[in-house]
Amino acid sequence: MQSIRTTFARTSFTKPTQISLVNTTKRFQTPSKSQAAYEAAAAMSTSKSVGELNIESKNIKAASGVDLSDHQRTIIGSVLDLFAGRPSLAKLQLWKDEAEFTDPLTIAKGRKQYEAQWYGLQTAFSEIERLGHEVKSNGNPIEMDLDTRYVVKGLGKEQKISSKIEIWMEGDKIVKVADKWDGSLPEGSIAQAFRRLNAVTVPNIVGVPKNAEEDAKRGNQ
Repeated sequence: MQSIRTTFARTSFTKPTQISLVNTTKRFQTPSKSQAAYEAAAAMSTSKSVGELNIESKNIKAASGVDLSDHQRTIIGSVLDLFAGRPSLAKLQLWKDEAEFTDPLTIAKGRKQYEAQWYGLQTAFSEIERLGHEVKSNGNPIEMDLDTRYVVKGLGKEQKISSKIEIWMEGDKIVKVADKWDGSLPEGSIAQAFRRLNAVTVPNIVGVPKNAEEDAKRGNQ
């Protein structure tokens, strides 16, 4: 933990690295069901301050027998975008102010902490590639398997992490997302990169856009 400030000091936060969804973008398609729920969610999180809701991960893969509503697909797609380093203020409006994000190294409670956590991925990693995902349950929580490849910015060290994701809902908004890594914690520089995404420290270092215009300048719209 002693390297948190030193490592972040060497990283530029003014122009985060653009992170691409490798081999996934061209497969994104509009959900086959009615667009009513998606448009309602988009309207809910659209304003001059946060911008329009633009979900990039629309091709949601679910296990056999798992039926998802349009709103669940929107929620899952937004969470997949966040894990891919593609946050936006509009996507985070799908979260309650008091919601929390947890993983084996972090507990981020409240909007200030969890927003910085998601925007912090852009500063910690030069590449984030989603290798695959599958929704296992449509209950509360929504349960999903997720495989991701991370490359640490400035070091080139990469590692694959398999996660068990839980998405808890309260009404139509997210109240908690839990990232339960499948197996042991990552080692070396990968572990240090995640530790630097400390829920208390990161909000003081990682700048979260104040409005849609700032968000767009970062390529997040």
